[in-house]
Amino acid sequence: MAARLPFVVSAVFHYLGPAFAVLLFVRVDVLGVAWLRIAAAALVFALWRRPWALLRDRDVIAWGAVLAAMNCCFYLAIDRLPLATVAAIEFLPVIALAALGARSKRNAAALLLAVPGVYLLTGLRLEVEPLGVILALANAGLFAAYIVLAHRVASRGVGVDGLAASMLVAFVFVTPIAGWAAVPAFGDPVAILAGIGVGISSSVIPYVADQVAMKRLTRAGYALMVSLLPATATVIGLIVLSQVPSVRDALGIALVIAGVALHREPTPPPAGSPPPQPRPSPALRPIPAASGSRGHP
Repeated sequence: MAARLPFVVSAVFHYLGPAFAVLLFVRVDVLGVAWLRIAAAALVFALWRRPWALLRDRDVIAWGAVLAAMNCCFYLAIDRLPLATVAAIEFLPVIALAALGARSKRNAAALLLAVPGVYLLTGLRLEVEPLGVILALANAGLFAAYIVLAHRVASRGVGVDGLAASMLVAFVFVTPIAGWAAVPAFGDPVAILAGIGVGISSSVIPYVADQVAMKRLTRAGYALMVSLLPATATVIGLIVLSQVPSVRDALGIALVIAGVALHREPTPPPAGSPPPQPRPSPALRPIPAASGSRGHP
């Protein structure tokens, strides 16, 4: 249990932060909250890591741009759809990337479980809230790009500094898009403090706890815990936001959880082995389990 505790902390805060953000929407515009979150996280990471040398790296710049767009889409989506629905849809590209990287019957079966689950979650809502579904799918697509770029940067051994630099770049990109929406919050100290709290609880605490969890859990154990994240989002949505899933939603979330639990990431080649031949798609490159577990650092 002690080995799993850091992951539990990470999983809870990963969705507790967005849930608090939804509550903050009544005081600050949705995009304004997204800006406050990225700004707070960027400030913390800048003071902590000072990753100035990486700010000119092209992959870091691309990662930051994706991070900014992804957070805006995510926040706009959870303003229109239940948190658990958006969280479950988000995991479809994780399974798809794993299936591309390791073509196996296991990963094919995982896709066959996850795709109907996402359909159950989006089918009816596409008629009622089409923009929300589009934003959730856009967030999921950006999450796939986030995974690939995060792996590219992480493969260079820069660790936390890569994430810190990408967050600073995200701040630069998100400011012209959403900075205007946060301006009214500067006259509301409660909103500012809440926005800082959202940034720390959504990005800083989960990341630190996640790093501790990865050191204590085996790869298989970590992957199994990741499969419970959609369920965590459901519980947080129920307790904090009073979002009660319907039977159809619960079935869809269960199918996605089963798909995430069943899928397996590509196994990294052993040390000293010859490099793999180039492949046509960057999505085929091995992706660490950690990369697919945190869509919104």
